[in-house]
Amino acid sequence: MSSKSFKDLIVWQKAHPWVLEIYHFTNSFPSGEQFGLVSQLRRAAISIPANIAEGFKRKGNPDKARFYNIAQGSIEECRYYLILARDLGYGDKITLEKNLEEISRLLEAYARRVAR
Repeated sequence: MSSKSFKDLIVWQKAHPWVLEIYHFTNSFPSGEQFGLVSQLRRAAISIPANIAEGFKRKGNPDKARFYNIAQGSIEECRYYLILARDLGYGDKITLEKNLEEISRLLEAYARRVAR
């Protein structure tokens, strides 16, 4: 069965709730970070499922792959922001990191399949 919508993709199904977790996690950050780390982490997190969704609808595998690559870049950005949050004492969310790793692996596999 082929996917009819980006919402059918397992990688998107994992990425969307992860973004919601990021929102809950960043709610406890100091108010001084509202336009700093909170904004940056949320923006990068949102970029993951958004680029998966946009890539899904693109015509042609190279165009699709470009959006999946952008999503992978956002994953790496989020990895750094989670390290920074931990080092600043805002919380250590090992679960967020593990779930992000799973999303990364799924996205890599999906992108490889599209590239064939």
